[in-house]
Amino acid sequence: MWPLDRVPLGYFRSEYDIAADSQWLNTAKRAALRFGEGCSASFTSSKGLVLTNHHCARDALSSVSDGDSLLEDGFYADSLGAERAVPDLHVDQLVSIEDATDRVRSGRGLSDRMRRGTRQERINALEELLTREAKRDDDRLRVEIVELYHGARYAAYTYRRYDDVRVVMAPELRIGYFGGASDNFTYPRYSLDVAFFRGYADDGTPYEPTHHFSWDLDGAEQGDPVFAVGNPGSTSRLDMVSQWKYERDHRLPNRLQVLRHRRNILRAYIANNPQQAATYDLQNTFFSVENSIKIIKGQLNGLQDPYLIARRAKAVQALRDTVASVDSLGKYNKAVAQIEQLQQSKRVMSEKQRAFTTLASVQLGPRILARGIHGYYYDFLRDRGARPERVQEIRTEAESIKNWPSGLEERFLAAQLNELRDAYGKDHPTMQKLFGSRSPDSLAAHLVENSALVDSSRFRALLDEGYLKSEDPSVPVIKALAPLFLNVNRQMEDIRQTEKKMNRRLSRARRILYGDRIPPEANFTLRISDGVVRGYPYNGSEVVPFTNYYGLYDRYFSHSQDDWRLPERWITPPDSLDLETPLNLVSTNDISGGSSGSPLVNEDLEIVGVVFDSNMQALPNNFLYRDREARAISVDVRGIVEALADVYGATRLVQEVKGNISPGSKGQPTTSRRE
Repeated sequence: MWPLDRVPLGYFRSEYDIAADSQWLNTAKRAALRFGEGCSASFTSSKGLVLTNHHCARDALSSVSDGDSLLEDGFYADSLGAERAVPDLHVDQLVSIEDATDRVRSGRGLSDRMRRGTRQERINALEELLTREAKRDDDRLRVEIVELYHGARYAAYTYRRYDDVRVVMAPELRIGYFGGASDNFTYPRYSLDVAFFRGYADDGTPYEPTHHFSWDLDGAEQGDPVFAVGNPGSTSRLDMVSQWKYERDHRLPNRLQVLRHRRNILRAYIANNPQQAATYDLQNTFFSVENSIKIIKGQLNGLQDPYLIARRAKAVQALRDTVASVDSLGKYNKAVAQIEQLQQSKRVMSEKQRAFTTLASVQLGPRILARGIHGYYYDFLRDRGARPERVQEIRTEAESIKNWPSGLEERFLAAQLNELRDAYGKDHPTMQKLFGSRSPDSLAAHLVENSALVDSSRFRALLDEGYLKSEDPSVPVIKALAPLFLNVNRQMEDIRQTEKKMNRRLSRARRILYGDRIPPEANFTLRISDGVVRGYPYNGSEVVPFTNYYGLYDRYFSHSQDDWRLPERWITPPDSLDLETPLNLVSTNDISGGSSGSPLVNEDLEIVGVVFDSNMQALPNNFLYRDREARAISVDVRGIVEALADVYGATRLVQEVKGNISPGSKGQPTTSRRE
């Protein structure tokens, strides 16, 4: 996963015999996008057309349904005017990357007070300073200071943000997520996991990017080199063996236990209350939890493989031996042992940390506790004169917590309270104060019936008045739990900061020895990953790299479960649909969470697919990249265009993809604004 300012172009040219140069790289950089807060995307036409995954678009589709069920039924705008603006959605285009290591360490350009502050305070101040400077030229620019190699290097990433983004086309959920949770992280796959949006300029006309990816309608073939250009979320490849073992034995099993419990609660509630589930869009939450469970299971499987641990141990020992042989690097060698000692401190805290896994989560936290913790912290910061920006940040996050049904709230709240009592014990003073003679279930029922925090508008009113000064029955509960929660967080954060310091030392030594030959961990910044289209061995046979529409219908007719049901229009497709058309493909590209929606391009930077998943064998790649069986899964460009043309009749969109006409109403020309 190469950062766009550290791409080994010489290696690309020699390995794949392609004409990769600075211009090639600049096109890849400017055509790729970050989609919202957690996915990737790309400009795929000269008129601002944006391609990403259907599963990245679920929230957007739900937010613009306006009485329709766009998530379930799909959407196609047959004219420019029919494209629906999505509130609170943005795409970010990377403009430049500058080294910021010296400025972060020295605080150069900042006030004396900021220079004397913590590293994070200097980073925050520097981001604000550089963003103000960038906005003098373009108000859409913003700067993020990115930590690389555990902080051994920092970079300033400048992005141009487009916040007028409109949905153009999305298929139905049953084809966009065909196979559902059952097929997630598996292959062969048969999913049309795509969605189209459009970026608009300030004057309300389609934005015309100076760089975009064109389409190779012939697609890729087995053995072809392909490149995924996206924003992988996180990896742990430069950690020590002791850190991996802590993940394997404590953090991942603890999270898995909690998420499975929440999954079971959600599944039962959705099954018994389908109307409420639809009203509150609980299916999306369920999909997200299922996805997280599979990721954790896959990562655990990898860490339980002795081969993976042994490989890492060998690499760590090689680093230690090399460091020991260089006198000037000797100071770094104690870091490995110090990191190992820190894992013992984390193990001591792990059970209590597990009890707080979802407490303040805006997605899975019981609304009363999640809002209460945010209200507690909001009052705390406001009363102590914290920076207005920080106070507002907490308020914005607090207000982002969505309502859900009281019946579900009571079950989630009871689960959380039971976990807390189990972790601390019934005789702990705070637990005795919290529960008295009541059970966690009865306390949960009391709070749901009487607290204003079950409702977002009533919660906002309490924030205005001062939450902790109110008489809401949740206040004594939060006052009891918040000190425990903040104390656990503070202790774990202290350990993590010390751990990070040790990792930073090792990364400095590694960079002195190896330079940029080892890419940094993924961190939701733009990366390019090279690979080839290739099947893989499985259970004594060879998995072919492509699936097609014949396989989709075989899957549909062979299964009766909901996961493999098709939308009505797909059950009896038009005769013009060529069932031999490739639908999904696999390649050896290196991806992780956040890569969803990444364009998969050929050597000429033409789209041959869009990344939407990996197989289970790739999940351990979070720790160590392997490509014997690990694969990235993409929707094949040929399958996309075939569906648009023959199933959806999306003539306007097909013609735009083919570059024949502008995206105007019913194919008529339209004005656009250039970058």
